[in-house]
Amino acid sequence: MPTPHHTDHLQAAKQPTRRQLAYLKVLADRAGQTFTYPISREEASLQINRLKRAQPGTRTEQRAERKLIADAIATGPVDSTRVTDDELAGYGSTATWAQNQQTEAARPAPAARRC
Repeated sequence: MPTPHHTDHLQAAKQPTRRQLAYLKVLADRAGQTFTYPISREEASLQINRLKRAQPGTRTEQRAERKLIADAIATGPVDSTRVTDDELAGYGSTATWAQNQQTEAARPAPAARRC
């Protein structure tokens, strides 16, 4: 008779603990670095040791780097969610999508139904 597979239990035992993940986040923020999500407790320990040895960045460096990243995201050409001027028609509360105005003008209004 084959032995039962207990892979779910073994995988759960090998996953990093919540405490390790929280400590990783604190250390990464303090050092001004990022980390890859560990898949095991050993990998989490290695990441923690690496971040402990890292020289902490100054707060000024961290702010400057975050500002650069935020600016790059806000002005980047790959920001596909940004609304451009040619997509809007009107201003303020009367603003509508320019594409809707073109399609609404081409479509006739639906006929009123009587009951």
